[in-house]
Amino acid sequence: MRKKNRLNQDELFVSFIRENKENFYRLAYSYVKNSEDALDIVQDSIHKAIISIDSLQDLKTLKSWFYRIVVNTSLDFLRKHKRVSIVDAETMEFISSGSEDHYENIDLERALDQLAPEYKSIIVLRFFEDMKIEEVADVLNENVNTIKTRLYKALKLLRIELKDEIIKGAN
Repeated sequence: MRKKNRLNQDELFVSFIRENKENFYRLAYSYVKNSEDALDIVQDSIHKAIISIDSLQDLKTLKSWFYRIVVNTSLDFLRKHKRVSIVDAETMEFISSGSEDHYENIDLERALDQLAPEYKSIIVLRFFEDMKIEEVADVLNENVNTIKTRLYKALKLLRIELKDEIIKGAN
């Protein structure tokens, strides 16, 4: 019986990865701004998940569990590589072709990049990955009220950044 459950869990995991691979890539890319690095992060995240899949208590939490791995792997990558990436137009076109509303607004992307990681993660997960506040809290391993507070602050900071971008663009 245990072997059958394990097989079901593995099949579910593989199916989940296949169905959501573009979302994971887009999430990783939102942090590193480089397609090869984003692919490495997704691959590394899948590897980490395979190794620790037995720690997953409930398959209902698979989504938030794996998103947490992708976010943490992306942040670890940034800490290790502390560099700024320039994105060329061809890469941006490739990324935005997958879905219409993801990161098309360059001013918004620049403003997002100015946010601290704890704010950027919340904005990306909530609005670009369409997660509920509770799911964002699960992914980031934070209290729901903390996420709400940070979301409010992040949106306020984004408004300020976007106003600055608009003013710069007008000059």
